[in-house]
Amino acid sequence: MKAVTYSKFGDAADVLRLQAIDLTGPGPGEVQVDIHFSGVNPSDVKARAGARVGVTKPPFPVIIPHSDGAGVISAVGEGVSADRIGQQVWIWNGQWRRAFGTAAEHCILPAEQAVPLPNGTALETGASLGIPGLTATHTVFSGGDVRGKTVLIQGGAGTVGYLAVQLAKWGGARVIATASPRAHDRVLAAGADVVLDYNAPDLSNEILTAAGGPVDRIIELELGVNAELDSTVIAENGTIVCYGSAKLMEPVLPFFALMFKAVTLEMVLVYILTPGQRAAAIDRLTAALLEKALHCPVEEIYALGDCAKAHDAVAVGGREGAILLNCRS
Repeated sequence: MKAVTYSKFGDAADVLRLQAIDLTGPGPGEVQVDIHFSGVNPSDVKARAGARVGVTKPPFPVIIPHSDGAGVISAVGEGVSADRIGQQVWIWNGQWRRAFGTAAEHCILPAEQAVPLPNGTALETGASLGIPGLTATHTVFSGGDVRGKTVLIQGGAGTVGYLAVQLAKWGGARVIATASPRAHDRVLAAGADVVLDYNAPDLSNEILTAAGGPVDRIIELELGVNAELDSTVIAENGTIVCYGSAKLMEPVLPFFALMFKAVTLEMVLVYILTPGQRAAAIDRLTAALLEKALHCPVEEIYALGDCAKAHDAVAVGGREGAILLNCRS
């Protein structure tokens, strides 16, 4: 099969190459997915560049990158129903702690990691569900239903934040989001009740005014930058769910402000959700897709052989949708 690989860390154009890889059939409990679209995430770019803390060399001699993807099951191993052949699926953790991910014509992986796509859901959408979709779903619903609650989504125009806005609104929450002014209309169209400039000098008061008081739940992209703000606007017994802190990796937390509100601070790493957490997130995500409540925009689709350009596009940032590879091109 054709696959994009790398064997050392470095710039995308220097280390990624298209080559032929021998493929064996699926083993017991596994399925073979003919990949149509592979999703490129910032974590894939950082892994290829060697930017993960404490990692000095690739964990496998040859790596096929990318954890997200979507396609059609073409073969099954022992113990997997043959009825799954021909099923359209999306993939999670394709290259997490495994050598071969989704940047290839085919991917073999445990059957539970290939989730059926609801009828009518585009494969392009499926390629965005593994990391962005599950992260957004878990951060919004990890504490249960949000109906009637006020949810603040920091960075509502980002890849995860944009999906979280839609999901929180679908779940019945009052949604307040922060974003740059140029993205306000887009985030409002996604379902936010109020969108505020994240650089506003008096943002905490603007949030409290918009919410009519403290907020019940915060979905946080930049904990280090926003810890003080979050502690001001969160309600007593509220929850701050954090999935990132790239701008300030060693946050200073306002302990007493959080302590005397009995705030729950929840850290999320989508790769290691418990089986119960992942099943709950998949069920919610599937329900939202069935109800046509989730739009996963695509910024650009690159040919498989242009994987380096796709990595560079993700690294630049400022996107309004997913970067995908067409693995059948």
